[in-house]
Amino acid sequence: MHIERTVPLRFQDVAVETETHVNLSAIHTDDRYLWIAGDETATVERLTCDDASRPGEYRYHVSFALGDFVRLPGGPDDEVDIEGMAHVGPYLWAVGSHSSKRKKLKSHHSDAKAAKRLATVSEEPSRRVLARLAIDQYTPVKSTSEGERSMALGEPGLFDLLGDDDHLAPFLRIPGKDNGLDVEGIAVHGDPGSESVFLGLRGPVLRGWAAVLQLSPREDGDELRLAEVAHGERYAKHFLDLDGLGVRDLCEHGEDLLILAGPSMDLDGPVRVYRWPGAARLEAPDVVHRSELHRVLDLPYGEGDDHAEGIALLPNDELLVVYDSPSAARLVERGTVLADVVPLPS
Repeated sequence: MHIERTVPLRFQDVAVETETHVNLSAIHTDDRYLWIAGDETATVERLTCDDASRPGEYRYHVSFALGDFVRLPGGPDDEVDIEGMAHVGPYLWAVGSHSSKRKKLKSHHSDAKAAKRLATVSEEPSRRVLARLAIDQYTPVKSTSEGERSMALGEPGLFDLLGDDDHLAPFLRIPGKDNGLDVEGIAVHGDPGSESVFLGLRGPVLRGWAAVLQLSPREDGDELRLAEVAHGERYAKHFLDLDGLGVRDLCEHGEDLLILAGPSMDLDGPVRVYRWPGAARLEAPDVVHRSELHRVLDLPYGEGDDHAEGIALLPNDELLVVYDSPSAARLVERGTVLADVVPLPS
């Protein structure tokens, strides 16, 4: 794997104060613009590059609060944990992790307090978000002059529907970092009004098989509803052999899907990119064996840092890669973090 170059991402002070720039979890490129999100807020960020044909840096940071455009299941400032973004037609899509959370341990905690925190799990309903933002002049709006409207998925939501699922129901209340349900990528294919939405799951990984869910969100009044996908179901499940790894991000490439894969648990690596040929054309559940996937890249990772969390396509078949918990070498100055540009093999 060859890193072509690094690209500075320059954020305003508001992102530094919320530590968004060191908790990056989702990205999508769109001409000169980079849409980006962190996993500790309820905002999406927009950066602008200096050269759309070969970005050398992204700057001119603007932050947008999701709650200004769609109804959120939690409060306007509750953590949504955005883990994936995609832009198709006039819409920017964003998905929360839907995951539960276990309390973290700190070095100063007593043994008793540490054990108590390990037993404390919160369900985090504010993370159960699938939103479609109307975009006008590269800016989210409630509605455009052409009639496009920002909407979020209404009830029953995806989490509710999975409550009866044979494979996933047992994992709904297990924290994401413990191989519980954890949505960490989104890809959208098709024309507005007839989109197929793919959600990649970091967990659970079932006996080494990762899962991708396929949805058909459709407008219903002021909200989105899940239409039938196949066999009368409102979602389809695809199981993929990613060498025991879970999905960390998805990226559409023509009718293929690129899959950023990494450990489902809180481990450092390995981290790889796979190509899933023809995935965007799927209309029914599928089991995808290892021989049907192409392993195209192995990405670097650190020890306790530099965890690849998002990939996005650049011109000339290059991938932009951003990292959660960036190493000190990536934090070159206040508010600036370095992303990698990697050539995508044909």
